[in-house]
Amino acid sequence: MSLHGKTSIADRGQAFGMRLITMAGGLEALKNPVLRGRVEKVLYRSAKSGFKAQTVAGKAFAKKSGSGSPTRAASTKPRREFDLSPTEDQQMIQEAARELATEVLRPAAAGADTERRAPAQVLERAAAMGMTLLSVPAELGGVAEERSAITGVLVIEELARGDMGLAVAIMASGAVANALANYGDSDQQATFLPPFTQEQEPATGALAIQEPQPLFDPLAPSTTAQRDGDHLVLDGVKSLVPGAENADLFIVSALVDDEPRLVIVEPGTDGLSVSPDPAMGLRAARTTTLELRAVRVPAGHLLGTTQDHLDAVRRARLAWAAAAVGTGQAVLDHLKTYTVERKAFGEPIAYRQAVAFTVANIAIEVDALRLVVWRAAARLDEGKDASALIAQARALAARHGAQIGSDGVQLLGGHGFVKEFDNERWFRDLRATGVLEGMLLV
Repeated sequence: MSLHGKTSIADRGQAFGMRLITMAGGLEALKNPVLRGRVEKVLYRSAKSGFKAQTVAGKAFAKKSGSGSPTRAASTKPRREFDLSPTEDQQMIQEAARELATEVLRPAAAGADTERRAPAQVLERAAAMGMTLLSVPAELGGVAEERSAITGVLVIEELARGDMGLAVAIMASGAVANALANYGDSDQQATFLPPFTQEQEPATGALAIQEPQPLFDPLAPSTTAQRDGDHLVLDGVKSLVPGAENADLFIVSALVDDEPRLVIVEPGTDGLSVSPDPAMGLRAARTTTLELRAVRVPAGHLLGTTQDHLDAVRRARLAWAAAAVGTGQAVLDHLKTYTVERKAFGEPIAYRQAVAFTVANIAIEVDALRLVVWRAAARLDEGKDASALIAQARALAARHGAQIGSDGVQLLGGHGFVKEFDNERWFRDLRATGVLEGMLLV
């Protein structure tokens, strides 16, 4: 315990380490005491973490003053040679996310899709493993020793392999915590971050950038924020906002002084309303419409700069491309088994060239997209311009994501059209990865 009676980082790390080992079960890497120590250091979260749906009014964020400059996670240490192989710490986190996807997300996916709701136990397990705090510095109550886009894309890829809708439901709050940690000033961090990092009933949030209009440009949103003294007055509509009905905090994009910016908005503010906005995919994320009509927020709720807004858009697009990789891998894994086991005319359908070539093309496209995503994340971690690579990842996800999903349905024949198999849900989810904005952040 610390001198102030609060649980220390080391104590929380030990608690989380034991929790993770218990949940991971047969994860061989965690049986190594050296690697176990790394898990406790990098992935500490208390076993007491839990989930509870919040009212639409959200949590009360008591305004606090920060101590000087905002706290940021350290930059990733550059490598001497070009190497996209994850570090040992990143492998630990990746394996933990893979375990969560396999044991928790995949079994719950079909029911969550039908009910349009992420089960409480899924969110609880993810919170206990610290998945939403990977970009929040340890000094602010998170688990990040350094800011790493590679870690973010690895986690999103693995979770989306389990189920993309549940991955979005889990990581939506992480996007808000990420934005506060990396774009917020010290006062904003002191006021809004603690509820997201607390052990009991952590806050939930949503990054709302998407708008319901054709050819939507995230750098020119229709939502506006006019200055009125020491306040901002917001007007506009945001669509496909995950879990907004129970969110404790929103970060929305809006034009401020004719420039796109991010603005912190608390639920329950006059003029803010939420309505269902079900989509063909990502149903477990329970997407909604967020309407802002003369919503007044303090001018101090302006988050970051115009450049930070651009950075958030790019990092969100990279996150969606990573999600496409994960779900595309799920399609590929299933087809490699199904096409060998499924027989027609006395032989496996995999023996047919049309089938074999289609599966091979899916493997090529998934690996190609993964390479571009990892390269883009590596450039971000090096502090270099990754805009071109992120644009490539976005284009590949839009072009091949939907095709991978469609081929996954087609190769199952009539089985691809029914809900007995996951392929029809994967197809619906993959349609989203090349068109959605915001929601996720790496």
